[in-house]
Parts: sequence; C-alpha cells; structure tokens
Amino acid sequence: MKSIYIKRLSLLFICCCLCACDDYLEVDAPFGQLPHEEVFKDEATATSAVTTLYAKLRDEVLICGGQTGVGFLMGLYADELDYYALAQPAETFYRHQVIASDITVNNLWNSAYNMVYMSNSVLEGLENSQSLAEETKNQLKGEALFVRALVHFYLVNLFGDVPYITITNYRENDKVTRTPEIEVYENIVEDLTKAKSLISNTYITGERTRPNKWVVSALLARVYLYLEQWQDAEIESSQVINTTTLYDLQVSIDEVFLKESPSAIWQLKPKNEGDNTAEGTLFFLSSGPPQISALNPALVQEMEDGDLRKQHWISEVTDGNTTWYFPYKYRQNQNTGTSLEYSIVFRLAEQYLIRAEARARQGNVPGAQQDINVMRERAGLSDITASSTEELIQVILKERRFELFTEHGHRWFDLRRSGLAGQVLAPVKPGWTPTDILLPIPEAELLMNPNLQPQNQGY
Repeated sequence: MKSIYIKRLSLLFICCCLCACDDYLEVDAPFGQLPHEEVFKDEATATSAVTTLYAKLRDEVLICGGQTGVGFLMGLYADELDYYALAQPAETFYRHQVIASDITVNNLWNSAYNMVYMSNSVLEGLENSQSLAEETKNQLKGEALFVRALVHFYLVNLFGDVPYITITNYRENDKVTRTPEIEVYENIVEDLTKAKSLISNTYITGERTRPNKWVVSALLARVYLYLEQWQDAEIESSQVINTTTLYDLQVSIDEVFLKESPSAIWQLKPKNEGDNTAEGTLFFLSSGPPQISALNPALVQEMEDGDLRKQHWISEVTDGNTTWYFPYKYRQNQNTGTSLEYSIVFRLAEQYLIRAEARARQGNVPGAQQDINVMRERAGLSDITASSTEELIQVILKERRFELFTEHGHRWFDLRRSGLAGQVLAPVKPGWTPTDILLPIPEAELLMNPNLQPQNQGY
C-alpha cells in the first residue's frame, strides 16, 4: 500500500496545475506549485482541487470510458462484449484468466486508491481552512465525500473486503487491513448521508458535471439496492424521480445520451471543447472484423423485436459474410467543434429500474409494473404481463441488461449481486470458476502490506 500512499501533499495540487488548461474545470487552476494550505485559502483554487477529481475519474479511474474502465473490462468479464485483440491486457478478463500479478488489476486498484488519497487530501484541506465561506466549504466537502464513497463502492464490488481509507497519513495507511464488505458499505452510506446534508440541491454550473444532492441520492439508491435494503432504495430513487423540475425520462431514444438530456443526472465532461466521449471512440466500428471488441451477438438476439433500444442504440458492420454489432449509445467518435455528448454516470432510467426492483421485493407488484412499463413505453414496447414477484425480478434483470449495457459494469454487478454469475457465465466462459466472483488483491500490494492478507479465494 505504500506505493499508493507515500505521496507528497503537493501532488494533488500539481495535478490541479497540470489541469489548468483542462476545459473540464469551471475555474482556472493555480499556476505553479502551491503549498497545501494555500490552495484552500481561495475559493477558485479549492474548487479546482475538487474538479480535478472528476477529470481523473474521466481519464483514469474506474468509470473512465476507455479500455481501463469497468464498463469495458467488466463487459468483457461478463457476457456483454467479445474480444478480438490478441495478447492484450484485457484478454485475461475476457477469458477469465486473471491472476494476482495482472497489470490491469494492479492499475484498477492503484488508480482507485490514488483517487481516495486525493479525496482525503481535499477533505483535510477544507477542514483546516479558515478563510473559505461556510457554504463553499460544505459544497466542496460534500463533493469530495461523494467521490470517496463512489470509488469505494466500485472497489468493494470488484474485490470484496477492501480497506476503507479516510486519512492521508501514509504511516497509518501503510498498515491498513481489509474492512469487511458490510462495513465498507456502512462507511459508504455514512459518507453519502453526510454529503447529502452538505451539498446543494441545484447544479453549481449550468451543466450536470458537478454533483448535486440528487446525484448523491442516485448513488445511495444503488447502494441500498445492493444491500437489499429495499425501502431505503425506493425512498432515494423516488426522490430523484420526483424531481421533475430537473429530470425527465420521456425523451426521444436518440436524445438520451446527448449532453443536454434531461434524463442525465451526472456526467463527465470531455477534456477539450469539441471532444466527445471515450466510449464513443472505443466502441465504434467502421468495418469488420473488429480490432478490439464487439457486442456479444446473444445480447442483440435476446432483445425483443420492436425494441427501440435495439434499433437505435446498437449498430452493425459486415464484411459480407459475418456481421458484428457494437454499442451506438454515443454516436460521436471524433472532435465535433462543439462537444455533443458527455459520458453519463447516472441517469434516470437506472432510478426507475432500482425503484421497480425495490417495489417488487417488497411485494408492491402494481408499483413495480408501473415503473417497468414506463421504461418499456419509451422503448416502444408493450406493457408486461408478469404478475408475481419472481416473474417481475426476472423481467427487471432483463430490462437492466437491455437498458444499461456497456455502462460502467452494470451487467457484471447485477450478475454478482443476484447470485446468477455462475449460472449465466459458466456455459459461455470456459475459464469460469466460482471464485471469479471477485478479482484478486494485487500481488504487489500483499507483498508490501501483509495486513491485506488473506488473498481472495482462487488466487
């Protein structure tokens, strides 16, 4: 862990300086290296320290849209994507040949804990600041707590028991132990609950690139769903759904992934004006065979005829003999002068699906049906006929698969939390073993900090 945590406090603010020309930031970052305490004397530089977190998430950490993000890696690991590149790092995920020394696993872990370190550094700087207005401090604290919780959420779902880090003291962090999964979730809920009490109801800028209170609720709803705390999941998702002054699901299927979409709750802005999403570049196919990946044909075949998502969110190429399908949610794969698409992390459709499942699990069949049918109506499909809890859960998991494919690992996490991973993947993944339900703790981290033992089973 020392490789993660032995950091000069100024590292965060060097990052801010490097991002001074980054159009993601809503204010100019300071030029030159600033001492830690100086950064949090001024609203502009303190804000830069926080918005740098989003730039790092977009480019490097977990929810980035490129080949190092969970949308791609766990799409390969599950049954969403087929892999065509040979002898590349992500092939081990596709073939379920991941080992503890895997460089991709190491990068996932290190980039995530670097982000946790940066979030904690921001929180400490804000706590010690005597000059920032209280309203500004609260907003920035809420955002940093949200990021810390978000990163730990993905870590616990990838690795199981993981350290929940809340300080920057490397001497302490060098000796951390793994926190039981349930306690990690308790800490996530605590951070998000506090963040929700601090953060603004409105978006700070004219775009949905910095979290407001409803973004925190969206993550809380997902967390409660994973914890099987159905009532709390329903409450949080309803709060988002009912904020109709900001959010609206009923938009054209072709407009869902545009940056102005009213169904977007939180999104990551491209680095430069005119750039679009990494997902659009990664998944787009201009010809076949694919160089990197394509959608698993079974996903396409299992979608209902007439499903507008099948017609509009999936495209294809052919060489005359074979047809390959690819995600077409994001249409832009080059600079368009003015950015048209931002990478959406939370959107309203997920909240309807969360509430539908939470209602079904509580026996509220009509309420679950209503939420599912809202989704199906937008997709051009007829109402469901499922009338029992068991049937509804099956329908909801299918709807999640067809609605959220290739978005930030949803399919894999659904298979894991529902206990269906082995049943679904064993027939199609020759390398599958039951212990693949978790990734290994990176070998290098275990060597540097034996307190992280034991290794996850199977590795």
